[in-house]
Amino acid sequence: MGTRILPATKAQPKEMLPIVDKPAIQYIVEEAVQAGIESILIVTGRNKKAIEDHFDKSVELEQILEGKGKFELLEQIRGINHMANIHYIRQQEPLGLGHAILCAQPFVGDEPFAVLLGDDIMVSETSPLQEMMQLFELHDKQIVGVQSVPLEEVNKYGIITPESRQNRIYSVSDLVEKPRPEQAPSHVAIMGRYILKPSVFQALQTIEKGAGNEYQLTDALREICLQEGLMALELDGERYDIGDKFGYMKAFVELGMRRKEMRPLLLDYLEEIVRRERSKEYFEDQKISYSDLSL
Repeated sequence: MGTRILPATKAQPKEMLPIVDKPAIQYIVEEAVQAGIESILIVTGRNKKAIEDHFDKSVELEQILEGKGKFELLEQIRGINHMANIHYIRQQEPLGLGHAILCAQPFVGDEPFAVLLGDDIMVSETSPLQEMMQLFELHDKQIVGVQSVPLEEVNKYGIITPESRQNRIYSVSDLVEKPRPEQAPSHVAIMGRYILKPSVFQALQTIEKGAGNEYQLTDALREICLQEGLMALELDGERYDIGDKFGYMKAFVELGMRRKEMRPLLLDYLEEIVRRERSKEYFEDQKISYSDLSL
């Protein structure tokens, strides 16, 4: 429902919030395509038709761009339509991530599959998802992507109990969803990237509602942990939670900085803001008003 970033998400999905010139969901799809995934299922809900429209063909827009001779932009728009084989299914009620994944069971069938959360953007020199897929091929175990977070923020995430660690790879003995800091088994948090087997569906069908009165994937993965074993890979790169107001602001600025044509303009602008704000702080500390300066 995007409640953390209201009122921006009152009438549009948080996944469609623009970051520079692309909606957040497009970054997620591009990450999956970069990792070699060709078929994608997007689990949506009511009032999220804009996601389907974005990846669909827009005949009128293409005709207008072609008529105006904007061929470079036209190719970009057409590229969105052919990015991957994208399918959709609606989660009729917001019953949690576990329930959303359960909705995908008919699409997945008997194959292992990746889960990417639509409000978690990962930016890295290498593909984090591809690394997870390679690890799965080696060990044939279900995998979660993780990063360390400050202890005071563990109540926002699923947190793993590491059994052992070798470089960036953890063996996981347990998980807990959104624990209080004093109860957290570690500060290593799941970051919205998973490689799962179809056996997770059986676990999802047996769990009860957990944190937030929702069906939590973390609770199902606890069963997987006991029955099959579970691994975690520490993800390289930056992660942006665009469902959080500050996370969204960081994503907008830092992804803008990655654009060659925008970087110098943005740097100059940010430097000017910092100079201006520091000057204000100085005047306030010295108890000097702007009106005094004008005298």
